[in-house]
Amino acid sequence: MSRRSNGLVGIWAEAQRQQQRQSEARARQQREYERQQRAYQRDLARNQREQQQAYRQQREADARRRTEELDAQVAVLQGLLAAGCRAPAFRAASLARSERLEPFAPGVLAQPVPMPDPNHYQPQGGGWSAARRAQAQAEARARFEHDWHAAQAAEAQRQRQLAQYQRQYREWADAQLAEIRRHNAGITEMTTALRGGTDPETAVEYFSAALYASAAWPEGFPRQVSAAYDAAARQLVLDWELPRFDVVPEAKAVKYVSSTDQEKETARPVTQRRALYRDVLAQCVLLVLHDLFAADGFGALESVVLNGFVDDHDPATGRRTQIFLATVLATRPVFSDLHLEQVNAVDCLTDGLRGQLSARPDQRTAVRPGRRPDEVGNGVVTHGGDEEPDLLEMDPLAFESLVAELFRAMGMQAVTTERSGDGGVDVDALDPTPIRGGKIVVQVKRYRNTVPPTAVRDLYGTVQDAGANKGVLVTTSKFGPGSHTFASGKPLELVSGTELVDLLHRHGLRGRLGDGGSTGSRGVPAQRQPDEGRTGGTDDHSVLGMSWSGPVALDVCALVCHGNRVLSDDHFVFFNNLQTPDGTVRALPAAAPDKAAIRVAFDALPEGADRLVLVAAVDPAVNPEADLSGFTDACIRLLDAARTEQGRLDVSDGRAGETALVLGSFRRRAGGDWDFVLGGKGYGGGLEELVQDYGIVVA
Repeated sequence: MSRRSNGLVGIWAEAQRQQQRQSEARARQQREYERQQRAYQRDLARNQREQQQAYRQQREADARRRTEELDAQVAVLQGLLAAGCRAPAFRAASLARSERLEPFAPGVLAQPVPMPDPNHYQPQGGGWSAARRAQAQAEARARFEHDWHAAQAAEAQRQRQLAQYQRQYREWADAQLAEIRRHNAGITEMTTALRGGTDPETAVEYFSAALYASAAWPEGFPRQVSAAYDAAARQLVLDWELPRFDVVPEAKAVKYVSSTDQEKETARPVTQRRALYRDVLAQCVLLVLHDLFAADGFGALESVVLNGFVDDHDPATGRRTQIFLATVLATRPVFSDLHLEQVNAVDCLTDGLRGQLSARPDQRTAVRPGRRPDEVGNGVVTHGGDEEPDLLEMDPLAFESLVAELFRAMGMQAVTTERSGDGGVDVDALDPTPIRGGKIVVQVKRYRNTVPPTAVRDLYGTVQDAGANKGVLVTTSKFGPGSHTFASGKPLELVSGTELVDLLHRHGLRGRLGDGGSTGSRGVPAQRQPDEGRTGGTDDHSVLGMSWSGPVALDVCALVCHGNRVLSDDHFVFFNNLQTPDGTVRALPAAAPDKAAIRVAFDALPEGADRLVLVAAVDPAVNPEADLSGFTDACIRLLDAARTEQGRLDVSDGRAGETALVLGSFRRRAGGDWDFVLGGKGYGGGLEELVQDYGIVVA
């Protein structure tokens, strides 16, 4: 006999089933969460691997590029003589100037003022009556006569302006032609004197110009010459400066080592450097002889005595002096029989021409020079070296004229402007080159301090107002990061002092910066005083203001480095070390909209410093669990000493899992200016891991 359940067992069973279903659901959720976590970790690891791989590939590409640059530099040195022999010979005709002037272009003044057509003046609203029609006709005739008289007056005014413009053009053209013809007459007199061989000074000036005009010399090669001409013997005697041993790269190759995140240089074997340097010196001597004999279209040279020297420290006395490393007497008949593109330069100089070449020029082992210019008996003419005019001390008008002469030497038309009403333009230039040529406005700043970015901004405004194709700012000083940032992408070109000196030398002109004893003929003077009446001061610094979005608290730090190594622990500026020992880099209180600020005197940074690295790291005391995923919309504002914004630099956003980031680095250029290179490498170990990459030992 069966018994009905009272329901308690069913209720209990249903509760058990619900509890089991909940437990299974929680287990499924846990498994799904763990699966998602594993997938996230895989994606994160893959992204990190991809980022690390991309970073490693970039560094390896940089190392290969540096190796290629070293190989190219050595190839230029090895092919110096061959390239020079293929270059066209210098001729006196190249010094002559064309009499072709810019044609008269009156513009809108060339178009006569159109006269009114009486057929266009018909009566309006004449009506039905004869009186009204007569009145309408009279009004039409009055309108026509009024407009006709106005047009006649405008045409008379146009003709007067056109005549005045034509007179001004004729005066300008006559003055230009007279100056050109005087110049060309001087060239004719020079060629006549060279053919006669009776004017030593003319001979020296001409052959010096031939050496300076040569395009075969690599950038950075010295071009100092002292020369005299023996008219009786038709012999040119000259001392010519040769490059020093450091012209041969010390490194042979560059390789990126991922384990240390550094570039490692492979040294060039010493024997190879010595052999290449000796070959370069021999090539230089032969190339000078080639340029001189090739430029002699007048029979002025029967022989050349060439003494090659380096301007260096005497190893015996330690004093800076001229150390002669090569000397040769070359006669025209013997030199003309040489096939220079096929010779071994050292053998040709020592055996073919019976010259002398130092056996160990890398150790500045001297040879006895041959006949010296001061033994000739005529006046010695010197170009280059400390005898060149100091651009910093030059009269401002003379300096502007020199810049205009440089542009003319580069194949352009250039004139200096009047001192009043020049609209901020010191030199007007015209590049006749098709497509890329056009009107160029040039401003000249004879500064000792860094040129402020406001000058670059003013130049850009002048370019726009003048409708010019390009603006060029030439200075005896240098430009800061703000100037280069503003000029980027605009039709502006910035020429620093060292670049100016190099351009002058390359085009046969003279100029140096400062006292050669303290800076060298091409260096930047150690004394930094502004020109009288110019903008400048001793407190010349920039402020780097950093801002970003997101609530994460960050420490922004700076490292003063040589390459990827900080100069010392004291050159790491952070919350426990607010400035470098010399005070050139220091942390400042930030002002809105910036969240951090660093003051930098770029010009005063230590000589060994070539990088200023900016980094950001999460503050673990404020946000111990945070990473840089919330670090977005970051930028660096470049401010001058008055906190006026000069430009902005965008930097990379932060990434999840990273707690420190290299924002970027300011890197010193060869001319002394500073460029910004974007960073982006992140670290999961925070500031401690980052600074270890730059050589700081964390206790």
